Amino acid sequence: MTTASPPPAPAPAGVPAPAPAGVSADASAPQPAMRLRELVFGAAIAAAVRAAARLGVADALGESPATADDLAAAVNAAPQPLHRLLRALSCYGIFAETPDGAFVHTEMSRLLREDDPHSLRYISLWCTEPWTWQAWPRLDEAVRSGGSVFHDLYGKGFFDYLHQDAHESAHVFNQAMTTSSTQSALDVAELLDLTGVSVVADIGGGQGHVLASLLEKHPAVRGVLLDLPGVVAKADRRLRDGGPLAARTDIVPGDCRHSIPVRADLYIIKNILEWDDDSTRRTLRNVIEAARPGARVVVIENLVDDTPSMRFTTAMDLMLLLNVGGAKHTKGSLLTRMADAGLVVGEVRPVNAYLHAFECTVPLRG
Repeated sequence: MTTASPPPAPAPAGVPAPAPAGVSADASAPQPAMRLRELVFGAAIAAAVRAAARLGVADALGESPATADDLAAAVNAAPQPLHRLLRALSCYGIFAETPDGAFVHTEMSRLLREDDPHSLRYISLWCTEPWTWQAWPRLDEAVRSGGSVFHDLYGKGFFDYLHQDAHESAHVFNQAMTTSSTQSALDVAELLDLTGVSVVADIGGGQGHVLASLLEKHPAVRGVLLDLPGVVAKADRRLRDGGPLAARTDIVPGDCRHSIPVRADLYIIKNILEWDDDSTRRTLRNVIEAARPGARVVVIENLVDDTPSMRFTTAMDLMLLLNVGGAKHTKGSLLTRMADAGLVVGEVRPVNAYLHAFECTVPLRG
């Protein structure tokens, strides 16, 4: 009489179970040692994306396949090194090489084109600016201290350095933020219900792309844009004098951490609660002091948990630690800070793959 073999012991946590007998493992999947090798060479692919963006390779490549020689002539580069660059990028789905050795666009390579409506060219440049290569190797210091390494590197704070010493990087930063805001503004406008809202205020709203999108969609609503004087001076042309939305827009220069001299039915706070806890507390309390009881407050943030884009948001979180000592929020940490400030927190909804909206109201007094 034969007896059944005992079932195999489960694999330890974090270790993939072996393939059952007779079933081969996916030979195309990189093994852990190779995957780690690929990850520690991450700087190489980031540099390759930056090089392609600066050279304008994606802009030079049209709808027909082109050889490295053709592209090199168009972007003033050496053909063989450009072929090596494109080969490396193709391994990650950025461009693709045809069987006869020419190159064609992929969905990702098109995002490096400046004329693409969803272009990530400036964001790709921003995340690989020269200062980043100095800061990332000191991440262990930031983890030990819990603070930015930027002052030690450059003798001044991050934004002072950008605007005083790195004008090209400041321009890239502004273009990247404009691109990001413009693309997410339409998603926010699609998400938010403005029924019953007469006045909407975008607090720390940058150049006002979210506000402009909301006003375009809701022609009976007035808007207020509040941000630092130098920021609102360059507000979206639709909101400024002579623009189609100017008659319904008030532009207020100010610092939301100090005061919010704005009365509105709906306050939007998008991607500004990430610098430090004190700034977050002051901003939320200033909204409550300015708003009438029952006013809506919508906080929109990237999260480092409960999101399909955690590789992206956790990387942004580490960059914030390095450059300003800030942090992205978890869902729980943001809920706690809003409740501590006195807001009544309601529904939490995804805006897109990397943003969440927290619906809140200002409590009744008395």
